[in-house]
Amino acid sequence: MLRFAFRHFTAILIVIVVAAWAILYLPTTPAWTVMQLKRAIDARDGDGAANYVDFNSVVKSAGTQMLKEKANDPLSAMLGTAALSMFSTTIANIAKSWAIQEVNDGKKDVQMPVAAVAGAIVLMHRDNGAAFTRWTDPKGQVYEVHLRRDADGVWRVAEVENVAQLLQKLQQHQEHQLNTP
Repeated sequence: MLRFAFRHFTAILIVIVVAAWAILYLPTTPAWTVMQLKRAIDARDGDGAANYVDFNSVVKSAGTQMLKEKANDPLSAMLGTAALSMFSTTIANIAKSWAIQEVNDGKKDVQMPVAAVAGAIVLMHRDNGAAFTRWTDPKGQVYEVHLRRDADGVWRVAEVENVAQLLQKLQQHQEHQLNTP
């Protein structure tokens, strides 16, 4: 056995380093969060998937984006900001419940294709307690997702760019489902 270890010292050292990396470092990365989120969605574990999304932050970010696009005057912006601060927690709770139900039901709209997950991980940009990734799906939809590390050390989705486009596509899909006999 000792003879084997001497002959294959480099290979054994590489295996030990890779194992240490996988055990100690990988679970603390945003890439791990993306993989765990996909795993929870594939397992139809809505509560598990919801643990990787900060719904309050996503809703506030989405509201802010929509206000920037729609508010034409300072009064509209001020009223929109006030409404956002008043209703964001309620909307976040509704969105969380809806997302959990969609994942539990295995809806196709919430599935994460393997290619998209791989692309998101490869294109992940990390900066201290924040990370983001951007990719385009085969239909031409551009996704930009921002993750932040919480105080407990867990990475969570905190922002999704282009929310207006995503909501419009979701609304069209829902209308199509309602109109289909």
